[in-house]
Amino acid sequence: GEREGERERGDIYIYRYLGRERERKRERERERERERERERERESGRGRVRQREREREGELEREREGEREGERKGDIYIYIYIEREREREREREREREERERERGGGGEGE
Repeated sequence: GEREGERERGDIYIYRYLGRERERKRERERERERERERERERESGRGRVRQREREREGELEREREGEREGERKGDIYIYIYIEREREREREREREREERERERGGGGEGE
């Protein structure tokens, strides 16, 4: 009989313990919910600030992307620059030939 009573008391303790645990869990949940609510209020108040932060993060990301893109573009720009230089060189060459013709053979076409 005594052991029976101990077991019962043990069960009661376990039951109370579980009850307290459940209560603590519920309390933590409520606290978390309150925290979320405060966060939401902060968000609405600081929504613009957060948006700006997010935009800034986006800008940084775009900048990083831009740097990567810039490296690719840089290669392209270098290529374009070289092409332009070649074009200018050909242009100068044509002008030189033009001047040579004007100077050298004034009456060639007549």
